[in-house]
Amino acid sequence: MDWDDLRIMLAVARNRSLSAAARELGVRQSTMSRRLSAIEQRAGARLLTRTPAGYVLTTLGEAVRGHAERMEAEAIAAERQVQGRDVALSGVVRVTAVEVIANLLLPGAVATLHARYPGITVDVLTEMRALSLSRREADIAIRMTRFEGAELYARRIARLASALYAAPAYLAQHRWPDGEQAAITVLDDQAHLPEARWLKQMLPQARIALRANSRDAQWHAAIAGIGIACLPRYLGDAAPGLVRLDTAPGPAREVWLGVHADLRHMPRVRAVIEAIDAELARQRPRFDPA
Repeated sequence: MDWDDLRIMLAVARNRSLSAAARELGVRQSTMSRRLSAIEQRAGARLLTRTPAGYVLTTLGEAVRGHAERMEAEAIAAERQVQGRDVALSGVVRVTAVEVIANLLLPGAVATLHARYPGITVDVLTEMRALSLSRREADIAIRMTRFEGAELYARRIARLASALYAAPAYLAQHRWPDGEQAAITVLDDQAHLPEARWLKQMLPQARIALRANSRDAQWHAAIAGIGIACLPRYLGDAAPGLVRLDTAPGPAREVWLGVHADLRHMPRVRAVIEAIDAELARQRPRFDPA
């Protein structure tokens, strides 16, 4: 088995589907299926089996996985070292961020970047899962939590305040704060977030009108007059269709920027980070001081 065989096995095992693994590796699903069949024919044994929940490793596959992951780590480390010395101010830089932050910061940052370095292409990844910087799933990550890992360089770039918001039409029909209220909140898997806990504390008797795992969806629901939402102030204060309710300050979330230490000084990665910093400084009035 060569490294490409093991790389395919790992991608299918992690994604549990051929289509998702194919997207990760940048090949067609039909190509992935043929490659997987060829691997198992050469190995003379099944490494993956298909279940109703997707592909899972067989006992043999699990035994091979540790060796494959060590090979992957070494291959990626070699790639980072080579790319970290790439001095070209052109090429692709992959940035991952939650969608609302990506929408707020990255368009202006990329416009600033291209005024100086039009040869740099920025790929924006807004997946719900946290993409791995160590596995080169992304070059730069912007997250609402601290980064872990000694091989990563990270710093806080903003601190986002939050508050309760409602539309004038909603407030005209529901007496605040003593009337019966309707809440716009998150799905159960995000109920641990500080904003969700604070909203429940502020509106303990409110009926749940809408739940969404998208901040943008909650924002639009509040504008539509569906109920009260806890939103970041940079989002709520900028909406002409919302009123900030007079309450104690809501929880604040930190925004962190991270990059792998091996890529921190790569010119095109540094150029993208500098453009993000410039856009953040331009929009600083919409944020709490970092």
